[in-house]
Formats: sequence, structure tokens, C-alpha cells
Amino acid sequence: MAALVLATARRLLLRGSGSWRRSRLRSGAPARRGFSSGSAYPRVPLSSPLPGVPEPVFATVDGQEKFETKVTTLENGLRVASQNKFGQFCTVGVLINSGSRYEAKYLSGIAHFLEKLAFSSTDRFDSKDEILLTLEKHGGICDCQTSRDTTMYAVSADSKGLDTVVGLLADVVLHPRLTDEEIDMTRMAVQFELEDLNMRPDPEPLLTEMIHEAAYQENTVGLHRFCPTENIGKIDREVLHSYLRNYYTPDRMVLAGVGVEHEHLVECARKHLQGTRPAWGCAKAVDVDRSVAQYTGGMVKLERDMSNVSLGPAPFPELTHIMIGLESCSFLEEDFIPFAVLNMMMGGGGSFSAGGPGKGMFTRLYLNVLNRHHWMYNATSYHHSYEDTGLLCVHASADPRQVREMVEILTKEFILMAGTVDVAELERAKTQLMSMLMMNLESRPVIFEDVGRQVLATRSRKLPHELCALIRSVKPEDIRRAASQMLRRKPAVAALGDLSDLPTYEHIQAALSSRDGRLPRTYRLFR
Repeated sequence: MAALVLATARRLLLRGSGSWRRSRLRSGAPARRGFSSGSAYPRVPLSSPLPGVPEPVFATVDGQEKFETKVTTLENGLRVASQNKFGQFCTVGVLINSGSRYEAKYLSGIAHFLEKLAFSSTDRFDSKDEILLTLEKHGGICDCQTSRDTTMYAVSADSKGLDTVVGLLADVVLHPRLTDEEIDMTRMAVQFELEDLNMRPDPEPLLTEMIHEAAYQENTVGLHRFCPTENIGKIDREVLHSYLRNYYTPDRMVLAGVGVEHEHLVECARKHLQGTRPAWGCAKAVDVDRSVAQYTGGMVKLERDMSNVSLGPAPFPELTHIMIGLESCSFLEEDFIPFAVLNMMMGGGGSFSAGGPGKGMFTRLYLNVLNRHHWMYNATSYHHSYEDTGLLCVHASADPRQVREMVEILTKEFILMAGTVDVAELERAKTQLMSMLMMNLESRPVIFEDVGRQVLATRSRKLPHELCALIRSVKPEDIRRAASQMLRRKPAVAALGDLSDLPTYEHIQAALSSRDGRLPRTYRLFR
């Protein structure tokens, strides 16, 4: 039986090969498919179109169409801003011109409380769980962040649920219940955050708080961003409503969206954010703080034992942390871009870094400070900018016995800011700044925050290509001019840790007023 099957298969194969051979003899060489090999058009270069093939027609888009930010102002003063971005999901939120800088006439810490109370129960939702369940139906997440001058409520969800998301945001912002139970829970959350702030090994958040307190003593951005311990038990629903009545008004708000149709967003804003009565009533705002930031300079010191901050079994070296700052400019001024480039040129970071492109290993604080003084653990530049002021500061860490030397190194670097600017380092800083800007704007939530903050501050938005053009136009003389103006100001100093060898404020000020940045000599009778 097996032999019969093999014989039949052999005959079929021979018959098939014979028919294929006969068809090949009849037709000659096998037919070639056009465009399947280079021999069809042997002499046409790849840069030229193929002869006889119709010219392709590609979809064209106006150069600015996909970057355009649309802004509409409603009858009640609320601004609606949107940015086109393709995709299934969108990010929508409400940004409010509110924060710790407006708490001069109130108990300090209200903005911190409101951040923790966000997305709690409202008139329509009985609990935070119900809000989260509603968002989950559209694949959504929510967040609230407060800064010194801005409060931001944001949701990322499926674009199809835009009406639900805007309605939920309107309820969270304008109709919070602020129950006694929620306020008690918030008091515990704030207390825990304050304890964590004082215990964490990374002192940067605490130093940032201290440097603002030193630079703007008891005014605007110098007021406490975190709720002081003594105010935790004093903030209640009545205090919160009195603040919300003055600062949560439509003319101080922007509804921003990324990945949504502008007309649909405006329609949702009219439906949910116009003509509604907030939980604190419709009384007119009468006590709005319009103070302009007053830079004072000064020193804030916090003596603390930093020898036991290690979280693990390995000991962490005891360090003293110093931050020195000078007033720069607001983000509305022309020198804002040169200061941003200067901050990038200073760069810096920790004494240990994995290196690699874009890590700032060729910035001044690495080349002049960390690479030359290996006993320094950190040297980093920061730039904080607001609508009426700005602060450029440098944070450094070292052993308590070398604090004086560390401070002198920093003052010398500040003096060098107004000196010669190498063209190569300037171009590197500009390229790095543009690179960071464009890479950050790949993220939808970052675009949302950029759109919201710019429209809130200026009622319009500078597009990325406009910002890049401004960055490219910065010249060495712009850096020198901006730095020279900054050095005429009194310094702000924040110090944390063992401060027994810390120079006096007057000596630091004298060093920053000198030509070489050296501290005045101190003489001791006994060593």
C-alpha cells in the first residue's frame, strides 16, 4: 500500500514539472513584475520620480495650524484655551490665579489646605471614591497642585468624556462640601507632610522655602507655601470660604484643554462654568490682594543636626547646605530668556552623576566647582520666575568644616557670571535649553500646564518655535548685562545644618560687591 502511494505522488510531481517546463518554453523567460527590482528602471536615481508613474499628492497642513493655541473669553471673564493634539486621550483642567502669595490677610497655609481637599465630596458627588469611579469610566486620573501664585486642577481622560470631565471639574472647583470630617483628614495629611519635609534627606524643598522667605521678607512670594504648624488647627470651613470668595472668581480662572476641539470645550464651559452659584455664595470679591513683590534680601538660618538623616544602614555624611540667591526678573520681561540661558549655562548637580549627553557635565558648576573641589557634594543652579519678580540661586552642600570655603567658591561664580562668556558654552547652553523645552513639550500634561499658565498670565501663548527663536537670539552681551544688573542687588541666603563656620551676611554681601568675589579676611586671636 505504501509503495502505491509513493508511486502516485511521483507521477503527480513529474506531471507538474513537465507542464511547468512546457509553459516556460512557450512563453520564454518568466515575466518580471514592475518595480520589484532595480533592473526595471536601471538608470533612474532614487532622488528622481519613476517615469510613467503618477506624481504623489501628499496632505498639506498650514505650518502653524497644529501648534495654534485658541483662546476664547466668556461673558463672565473666564478664559477658555485649547491646543490641538491628536490622540484618544485629552488633558483638561482649571488654573486659578491663587496661591500662597495672596494669603497676607489670611491665615498662612490656606492654599496648602485646598490642595489636600481637592477632589473631595461636592454637591453632586458624595465622596472622593465616587469622583474617581466616574473618572475610571473614561479611563481618567486627576490631580491638584498649588504653587506660590497658581492653583491647578487637572484631569486626563478619554476625549469622548469631555462633557463629563468639565462638569466634574466645575463641581470640584465651585461646589466643594468641605465637611468637618474632610477638614480633619486634611489636618492630619498636612501635619504628616510637614514632618516628612523636616525629615527627608533631600533638603531642596525646605531650602527653596527658606530662600524665598529671605528674599521677600513677609510679602507675596516670601509667604509660607506650606501651612505652619500653629495654623493647622485654626483653618476651618469659614476661613476657606472667605478666601475662596475673593480668589476663586471666573476672571481669575482659565479652563485649558489639550487634545480637544476648541468649540466643544467652549460649549462645555458655557454649560458648566457660566451662571452657576458657587458654594460660598455670589457676593462680590472685595478684599483681593494686588501687592507687587518687594525684594528685600536677607538671611534665614536653621541650625540642625544633619548627622542622622540616613534612611538606611549605610551612614550618610553630615552636610551643611547653603543657598545664595539674587533677584533676576519676571517672566514678562525681555531678560527672562537670557536669565533662563544663564541658569542653563550654570547648570550643576550632584558630585556623582552617570554622565552622558545632556546631563550638564560641561556646565560651569561642574567644570569650575565640582570637578575642581571634590569635597563638595552638590552645586546646582535654580531659576524661579513670577509675574512681577524672579530669583536666580545656587545651592551647594559640603562638610560643616568647609562652609566658609564653599561660600567663597559660590560668590566667585556669581561674579564670573558678569564676566567673559565663551561662545561655545553659550551655544551649548542655548541648544540644551531648546532641547529640554521641546522634549518636555512632547508630553500632553506639560503642554496643558504651559498653555494654562501662559494664558492665565498673559492672555495668550508664545508657541515653541517663537521661544526657540528668542533663545537663539541671546548674545554674550545679553548674559553680561542681565548678570551685572542682578549683582547690584542685595543677596538672599538660606543656610541649613551646622552653621558654626558660616560667614556673616555682611561678609557675603561684601564678597558679591567685590571684583573677585573673595570674602573679607577674618582674624582670630586664638586658634
